[in-house]
Amino acid sequence: MDKISISQIIDGIGLSKYTFKIYFLIGFALLFCGFDYMVVSYTMPQMTKEWSLSKVQTGSLASWSLIGLMIGGIIAGVISDRIGRKKTLAFFCLLFSLLTFPIYFVHSFEAFALLRILSGIGFGAIIPVAVTMLSESSPTKNRGYFTSSIMSFYVLGWVVAGIAAIYIVPAYGWRVCYLVGGIPIIYAFILLFVLPESSHWLLGKGREIDALQEIMHMEITARGQAGKYVPGSLVIPSPPSTVGVSAVFSADYRKTTIALWIIYFMGSVVIYGINGWLPTLLVGKGYGLVKGYSFAVLQNVFGMIGGICTGYAADKIGRRINVIFGWVFTAAAILLLGIALNQWQVVICGMLVGLAMNWGLSGTQPLLAEGYPTEFRTTGVSWAQAFGRVGGFFGPIAAGYVQQLGVGFRGIFIFFAVPAVIAAFIALFFIAETRGKSIENIAGIKA
Repeated sequence: MDKISISQIIDGIGLSKYTFKIYFLIGFALLFCGFDYMVVSYTMPQMTKEWSLSKVQTGSLASWSLIGLMIGGIIAGVISDRIGRKKTLAFFCLLFSLLTFPIYFVHSFEAFALLRILSGIGFGAIIPVAVTMLSESSPTKNRGYFTSSIMSFYVLGWVVAGIAAIYIVPAYGWRVCYLVGGIPIIYAFILLFVLPESSHWLLGKGREIDALQEIMHMEITARGQAGKYVPGSLVIPSPPSTVGVSAVFSADYRKTTIALWIIYFMGSVVIYGINGWLPTLLVGKGYGLVKGYSFAVLQNVFGMIGGICTGYAADKIGRRINVIFGWVFTAAAILLLGIALNQWQVVICGMLVGLAMNWGLSGTQPLLAEGYPTEFRTTGVSWAQAFGRVGGFFGPIAAGYVQQLGVGFRGIFIFFAVPAVIAAFIALFFIAETRGKSIENIAGIKA
């Protein structure tokens, strides 16, 4: 009997209700994650005033969760590759929710920092597991779109956070925003009982019967009936000689790892720095709380569009060219925002920055997921993202320091344009194309 790979089955089904079921279930987890992460940017001015913070301390408000993001990224890959994608996603969704709403009760900078670090562990774990699961559940020809555009849900969470803050902060105070952030506690249990497990992961763990059951569930959801499969029907990838973190740095993957780490580091400096500071910068420039927040929300709306567009482009022109374009576009848009002279120029350039930087960072997601085989895919994705969070942590703090040097509104955006240029150069010289390769082909198996 001829054997068939899981990717061949998924590709044969194509886009289906099953694909979109996983897409939206994971997407809403990222939406809640994005809300809880970004809400700090819309409460920074109030906390700064209440606690009499310096510029550097204000910048650190958006950075403390990045420490947790690094920790979450480091541990999530190992956990997900060991116990499964679904359980890991549900657990860490529960974790960040449980640790967000207590911020409502804190009355010191130090207590806030501690809770943000701990909740950040959940943020850092959710994102790589989400990207990995989408890469393992999507048809090959559409994988770039799904693994890139899923981050639009994360940015949608930023948008919802901004809109909520516009109405909540003036009427009820900044603390209520964090109380709202505890709502995803309920959603964690929905994920646990409704989200299917990755059939690639099941097969990689030697659970072929479970993988076949999941495949038949997939086919019934998509077509109303399932094919006849028996044990031995599936192409089982040969286990790699090493797994886990050591495999990520093995000779076969070392170059890929270093290149992806640098790109994600530079991209995180840009996106976390700008998103962390922009509402405060605009309020400081005289636009007022509602206008400043509205401009930042509008920027993130276009960030969602960027996440969707980059996924489409990645499947059409290739991952490498798409990422290069995204970061060059980002650098140009940031510089334009820095020289904006009036309200309309700020609005237009802010929209371009949101579109561009999410184009660049979301466009990097397929490269992360497609850089490693199933046995340590989430480890590879999560460690690259964890290293990127180092850039995300220092970006807002460094931006605060640069402002204290007196560089002004224009100078701070020149500062943010530099890492975008570096990311583009790394992609140009060190990234290999992965468009059109099945998950098995990426793992070295001929599918």
